[in-house]
Amino acid sequence: MTYTEKMLDAYPAQINLDHRQLAAVIDALEACAQACTACADACLSEPADRLPMLSRCIRDNLDCAAICSTTAAVLSRHTGYDANLSRAQVQAAIQATKSCGDSCAEHGSRHEHCRICAEACRETEQALNALLPQLQPTGATGPPSKSSPQQQSR
Repeated sequence: MTYTEKMLDAYPAQINLDHRQLAAVIDALEACAQACTACADACLSEPADRLPMLSRCIRDNLDCAAICSTTAAVLSRHTGYDANLSRAQVQAAIQATKSCGDSCAEHGSRHEHCRICAEACRETEQALNALLPQLQPTGATGPPSKSSPQQQSR
């Protein structure tokens, strides 16, 4: 059991998502962020004459790392949960992992770090796509709730 799963299980209020699936997605996002950061750094360590062809990959790596870290944080917070915000953030992460995976795949045959990063992006994209249907608002059509599990209506 990962620390992510332990924290989800220890949460004092109900989380209406499968804990194992959610933990796996959060862990995949964090691993993807690390792979993207390391890949960007590795790209910058390639010979100077190769940097121009890697500039898009580096940019996509850095964007994906930031978006994956943010998405993991959003999915880790459940007080005052807003399904609309979580869904939009997951959609952004799906796009970022797809774009970065595509960029890295272009260089994967020449750079092992790009191959590994593309693999991490693809796995994370799949996990996010599997979670997305679970992030539907529960019948609410108005603005997001401002209440939290600890707050009671008066």
